[in-house]
Amino acid sequence: MSKCSVKSALVVGAGIVGVSTAYALQKEGVKVTLVDRKGPCAGTSYGNAGAIVDGSSVPNAMPGLWKSVPSMLADPTGPLTIRWSYMYKIAPWLLRFVNESRPHRAEANAAALRALTKNVASDWLALTKETALDDLVTDVGWLKVFDSDAGFEGTKSSRDMMIRHNTEFEVLGMRELRDLEPNLSTIFRHGIFQKRSRFLLNPERMVVGIADAFKDIGGDIVISDIHSLQSDDKGVTAIGSGGVLQADTLVLCTGAWSKNLAGQFGAKIPLDTERGYHLMFPVIEDKPIQRPILYGEKSFVLAPLETGVRMTSQVEFAGLENGPDFRRVRKLIPYAKKMLPSLVTEEKDVWLGYRPSLPDSLPVIGPSPKDPKVVFAFGHQHYGMSLGPTTAKLVRNIILGQPQAIPLWPYRANRFF
Repeated sequence: MSKCSVKSALVVGAGIVGVSTAYALQKEGVKVTLVDRKGPCAGTSYGNAGAIVDGSSVPNAMPGLWKSVPSMLADPTGPLTIRWSYMYKIAPWLLRFVNESRPHRAEANAAALRALTKNVASDWLALTKETALDDLVTDVGWLKVFDSDAGFEGTKSSRDMMIRHNTEFEVLGMRELRDLEPNLSTIFRHGIFQKRSRFLLNPERMVVGIADAFKDIGGDIVISDIHSLQSDDKGVTAIGSGGVLQADTLVLCTGAWSKNLAGQFGAKIPLDTERGYHLMFPVIEDKPIQRPILYGEKSFVLAPLETGVRMTSQVEFAGLENGPDFRRVRKLIPYAKKMLPSLVTEEKDVWLGYRPSLPDSLPVIGPSPKDPKVVFAFGHQHYGMSLGPTTAKLVRNIILGQPQAIPLWPYRANRFF
């Protein structure tokens, strides 16, 4: 595809990846219609912790991780839950996940992840300056803390991988943690600090703001639940609850709901969902924290958003159809209070979201195997908010036939088959 041949585009999905992509294409003179079943930031992007993690290089499937799964499942406040009724459905995905944890596969995935994330902070800075939303971004970094020597030592393989793949970080002791976050509990003995990372004070307001900027430069937003995609020599057709939409090209950014639509264009993708919960607590007026902080042993984050303190939690495998189970996230409230003594644990909101995940921790970014007029951009797992503007640049370059800064073959749709 070339810029002269692409006059119009449909971008399906209005999370951070979709709105960033729609804005990037509209800015280049392509007439874009952004389509979503509910509207901008109505899905997974809404519940994000707001961390923009620059230079990530550690895939979830690390060597030896599978040995820890039984203890994780046995811990009622541990980082992993699997609904037993869903086990037979997730089993093939888990087998692929174990395969991706082999040392040579983990190294390859780390290199691909690092290549994709190496410029996320600068890509965010460029987008927020253009859209006058830079007041919602702070440069406070990303912090992980550990209350035990064993918990910190358990990160050695991850830290070694970060060193091998040039991910910048600092190891902090108790004194450095106290200086950085004086209101954090003194129980924490170790920290890992990624200084280059950024923080969104309000992810929802950011995504909606980008969508508004897209409309301001001539973009259209349509509410429609797309269920069918078709193509011919004239272009691409999307059929949904809002009727029939047509354009020269289409970008699929529907996150955890992308599997069936991608399958209509020749892609057999082992996509599943890592369900994640959040709780919202009131704003801390006195003795707050300054940045999102991960409690390493319990795998939850406290993030000081402008609307309150958000606790995002862990991973649940239960698919898209099963209802939420908020009991597990509520069991973490005492640990959140232990982590941050000034936290007011009045529950303002509780929420379930769906992280679109592939076994190798990499998204799908690139044309469909069946038709280059359809471009895939989904499966960003825990990095969706971080990678929104970066993915938009890559998709824009695909559609307009422009050179890419990195090779895209590690993210191709047919890499598993």
